[in-house]
Amino acid sequence: MSDESTALEPRAPGSGIAQNVGLVAHVLTGSARGTSKLVGKHLTIGKAPGNDLVLRDRTVSRRHCELVRGPDGVRVRDLGSTNGTRINGTLVRDGILTPGATLRVGQVDIALRPTAQPIEVLPSERTRFGDAIGASLAMRTLFGVLEYMAPSPATVLLEGETGTGKDLLARAIVAEGRRKKAPFVVVDCGGVTASLIESELFGHEKGAFTGAVAARRGAFAQADGGTIFLDQVGELPLDLQPKLLRVLETREVKRIGGSKFQKVDVRVIAATRVPLLARVAEGTFREDLYFRLAVVPLQVPPLRARREDIPLLVAAMLEKLGAKNLRVTDEAMSALLARDWPGNVRELGNVVERGVLLAQAHGELTAAHLAPSLSVEPSFRFDAAMTYTETMASFERAYTQWLVSQHGSVEAVAARMGVDLERLLELLNDSRDDPTPPASSRLLK
Repeated sequence: MSDESTALEPRAPGSGIAQNVGLVAHVLTGSARGTSKLVGKHLTIGKAPGNDLVLRDRTVSRRHCELVRGPDGVRVRDLGSTNGTRINGTLVRDGILTPGATLRVGQVDIALRPTAQPIEVLPSERTRFGDAIGASLAMRTLFGVLEYMAPSPATVLLEGETGTGKDLLARAIVAEGRRKKAPFVVVDCGGVTASLIESELFGHEKGAFTGAVAARRGAFAQADGGTIFLDQVGELPLDLQPKLLRVLETREVKRIGGSKFQKVDVRVIAATRVPLLARVAEGTFREDLYFRLAVVPLQVPPLRARREDIPLLVAAMLEKLGAKNLRVTDEAMSALLARDWPGNVRELGNVVERGVLLAQAHGELTAAHLAPSLSVEPSFRFDAAMTYTETMASFERAYTQWLVSQHGSVEAVAARMGVDLERLLELLNDSRDDPTPPASSRLLK
């Protein structure tokens, strides 16, 4: 099976693209960029008006090539063109176009994409896929697709807001696939400086640039035989995208400063917090690279779209924190269910962890323990009836609560304020009537 084929498409034995799957040819470059044409049993491409797909670019011949669907997939035949027909950069006279491959007619790039997934995947009966948790229909539907395609080598694109668990899903895909014992290499495309990301991906030779004191293998070479996870792929610099596209098409890498190409056998999983099609429309992400990555595009739902999963997530978080016997009051759970969670599951985890630190001495997690974390703005209000000391104390408590909601770490807030953890927890618990620091402060020492 081709490394770019999708497990969701039924196939005839040995075929690249099944005959019963609807296909559309998308023109990616040239004067007809954005044009689409349904591929039937036979499709001719050329400059002359009589062709099924007309491309008026000067590098395209009058009758350039034809696509014929058969039992072996989509066959490409060059019709004696002047500038040639290429599949993934290789000049062909007669060849098979595999799923995800790029067809170049003269200097015009064309991609073939399924019109729809012909198989309906039922929701999974599982409520966990790896470390990802969810009993909602949205998550079980996602798990059902992942179960179906995880054993395949298909390239997967995970799109979703920050904190939705895309990294957990990527690791779960690998764990349930055929490469689970092979290398798994993660590259944070948004966390590496633009000047170093090329070296991070492809490696470099000694002396290739200032600071390259030794040769280095890139992430693709390190992941050979396994999986590479391109996190935040939407942040990849535009000038580097053609190089990534070439690697995805040819499965060959060349180090910076090197002269030899190295074959690599990798499965690619990519993730992005920004919709890539929006980046394509802005002109900051290549359309052909998008189609290369979105062989199996999956949308990870935000937490606000699956609030019914919050009790299950909270229970799992309490168990992980060693507090599975800590009771969560109805008021506390109502407060958690009412929030929109812009930071999604990651934010929920931070809130629960801080609440546990404040609640363990009391034996239950209440809404009051969550209040400092769920408040995103200072709650200080000036009251002329208060004394100066009372006013300053009220401001200090509100400011402390706001800092915790922003930083997500009581240790970081204590360091910023220049107070010890006992004093910080005293402020968070609003213990004006009881000057004794809560016992939970001892947990942080």
